Amino acid sequence: MEKFVIQGAHQLSGSVTPGGSKNEALPCLAAAVLTDEPVTFHNIPRIADVEVMLEVIADLGGTFEWLADDVVKVQAGQVNKTDLDRELCQRIRASILFAGSMLGRTGRCELPPPGGDVIGRRRLDSHFLALEALGTHIEVGEKAYIFETDGLVGTEIFLDEASVTGTENALMAAAAAKGETVIRNAACEPHVQGLCRMLVKMGARIDGIGTNILRIKGSKSLWGCEHRIGPDYLEIGSFAGLAAVTGSKLTIKDVVPEDLRMIRIVFAKLGVETELKGNDMIVHGDRELKVKRDLHGAIPKIDDAPWPAFPTDMMSVAITVATQCHGTMLFFEKMFEGRMFFVDNLIGMGAEIVLCDPHRVVVVGPSQLYGTTLESPDIRAGMSLLIAALAAKGESTIYNVRQIDRGYANIDKKLKAIGAQIERLPVE
Repeated sequence: MEKFVIQGAHQLSGSVTPGGSKNEALPCLAAAVLTDEPVTFHNIPRIADVEVMLEVIADLGGTFEWLADDVVKVQAGQVNKTDLDRELCQRIRASILFAGSMLGRTGRCELPPPGGDVIGRRRLDSHFLALEALGTHIEVGEKAYIFETDGLVGTEIFLDEASVTGTENALMAAAAAKGETVIRNAACEPHVQGLCRMLVKMGARIDGIGTNILRIKGSKSLWGCEHRIGPDYLEIGSFAGLAAVTGSKLTIKDVVPEDLRMIRIVFAKLGVETELKGNDMIVHGDRELKVKRDLHGAIPKIDDAPWPAFPTDMMSVAITVATQCHGTMLFFEKMFEGRMFFVDNLIGMGAEIVLCDPHRVVVVGPSQLYGTTLESPDIRAGMSLLIAALAAKGESTIYNVRQIDRGYANIDKKLKAIGAQIERLPVE
């Protein structure tokens, strides 16, 4: 067990390069099981969740080899079992993604209930309905879900919600199915698009990438490929928030500008100025932060929704930024009823926040934050508390940093490189 010890209230400067997208890496690793040929991933984040996915592949009979710090070669040449390891699955929610790839590869998957962040109910119904439509029989037991098929067959699917992982499972199964599949109300986040591009390299034909209607022509035989994971727009947004609360000017390198449209719009509501120069984004956090009111002076609102709206995983960062802005902002978290509870930590640091109900908070700023002892409850809230600690006056200690490590590779090293005073220490 480790902890972070942070000395806050120091201005940062310089440039930072985001890691590969965790949310793209995980489904792409699951998709590597669809073929017995090697798949090499570039710009893959070496984070805890990626390591668990690789362990699952190895447990199924595959192999993996790190060729560089951000390059890994995976080969599921032998898949000699169809039941996934219970302990590994309980460590990561993305284990659900092996349902689609294992059905495509072996026709069977026995999957213990997945783990992951405790941020509210995270339903699996859309996964099951999509896989059933493709010809899968599913048995829901107390200790495992059993998926079996005599052969996946393309069909038309309308997802009952635009579930990211539900779309990804349907995509992987459809890539190995006979005939054409049409997925309507599909999720179209950048990481879903990344999985689509990888499946195309493996031999599937997919039209409509980036839209909510995907047409997939499957292939009996999928082959290996090389795939580069895109930059993590959530990490980019986190560094933008960090620049804002510490009054710093930072350059974030190698971004995909199209992925940042709504994040930049929302940060502009908080008075955060950003500028694109080619594939770099400059955050002018050294300027005054002031909430931009709506027409006629109404109190503005920031809410989340499926892509291309503001992502739910950025809500906690935006709330932390709002604590340092002049003005009042309402935040409405529509997707998870447990995500907002982390604000108790910000209140304990001195923030002026009203928790209206599990889905809404009102933030009045700016507030002087003070260092304290914190514990990371999940990946995104953990990163937000780390950002708050870097803005706070005095020393903070953050425990349970493995939660932050699950989503942000070498975060303490990246922060040190831009001037943050942070130490990773063992917990006595």
